[in-house]
Amino acid sequence: MDFQHRAGGKTGSGGVASDAEANRDRRERLRQLALDTIDLNKDPYFMKNHLGTYECKLCLTLHNNEGSYLAHTQGKKHQYNLQRRAVEQAREAPATMQPERIKIEPKKFIKIGRPGYKVTKQKDPETGQQSMLFQIDYPEIADS
Repeated sequence: MDFQHRAGGKTGSGGVASDAEANRDRRERLRQLALDTIDLNKDPYFMKNHLGTYECKLCLTLHNNEGSYLAHTQGKKHQYNLQRRAVEQAREAPATMQPERIKIEPKKFIKIGRPGYKVTKQKDPETGQQSMLFQIDYPEIADS
């Protein structure tokens, strides 16, 4: 048999793969590459349900296999939902996390007892302007 004129084939290479086989092989290689880089056990949105399919808890989408889920995580819908979730959490974080108030100690004064006071209303005879006179008496303060 003459193998040298067959399109894309080389002698001893095992023949030419069909388009379907090439696609299946490419998808499997991409899935293995994605599984190596992304650990599904640590993905908080990945869930396998009782039917054997996979769910994205963030987007509420169903996937038949892990490769489909991994492709979904790189897609527009999942990325948009991740951004939306990050904005929500950033908005909630300042409300829940308030910095502790710094306690300011009041100044300490020497106690000199309770003052006595006297308040008198006055009226200036010349201008007619009203005023108040406060007289405060500290009996226990030392004269110095």
